[in-house]
Amino acid sequence: MRNVKPKKSLGQHFLNDKNIALKIVDSISYNNILEIGPGTGILTRELIKKKSNLKVVEIDNESVEYLNQNFISLRNNIINKDFLKIELNNVFNGAPFAIIGNFPYNISSQIVFKILQSREVIPEFCGMFQKEVAERICENFGSKKYGILSVYSKAFYSTKYLFTVPPNVFYPKPKVNSAVVRFIRKREYKLDCNEISFFKIVKTAFNHRRKTLRNSLKVFNLSDNLREDSIFDLRPEQLSIENFVVLTNLIDSDTKNLILGEKRSK
Repeated sequence: MRNVKPKKSLGQHFLNDKNIALKIVDSISYNNILEIGPGTGILTRELIKKKSNLKVVEIDNESVEYLNQNFISLRNNIINKDFLKIELNNVFNGAPFAIIGNFPYNISSQIVFKILQSREVIPEFCGMFQKEVAERICENFGSKKYGILSVYSKAFYSTKYLFTVPPNVFYPKPKVNSAVVRFIRKREYKLDCNEISFFKIVKTAFNHRRKTLRNSLKVFNLSDNLREDSIFDLRPEQLSIENFVVLTNLIDSDTKNLILGEKRSK
């Protein structure tokens, strides 16, 4: 078996600064931990020292080979699969766990969305993102950077931008700065509205973010009465999470009334 470090793959840049690795590892408080994309194992090594109940998920076979060679104690806890396709509820047999990782930039948003879907078992997670993505995650309403990722994340987690990471601590060097973000699940992490409708409304609104909601949400066939509500004068970046919940309930109620009205007229 080769003891050779894996090459860059799947859009990943390998962190090679131990001090930054320690800062990331220290941001996690849970003992059950799943690391995404360990690569050369710089986070893995510190997590093992921490005596965590650690599992790692790695899709790249070359990286798995390297981990098997260099982290013997981890051999039975390496999941050689695509993170986006595994069932998170089964990783620790239904027990809660934290997620950590130097996330591949090209799928970092998809990673966040998948975690949000399984938030019942993930009370916290911390990851390395492209700086621009990290800023969007942590941005508050009223900003041009506030968008779908901001709303989805903040609906269920408290997010904190921990620190910026320069390109020179990676191999190969990325062309952009990176940043580490920590997510702590909120005490109330279920919305007071239909969550499927919430996600659809948020996505539709931000897909036409320059338009007012009255124009961007035409696809929902709003009644004339609802369209006159002042909330529809706003653009999506002007709405807080609570505003989006209110908006969702308004639209769902309006849709229900329209359907009932159509049935009665038949």
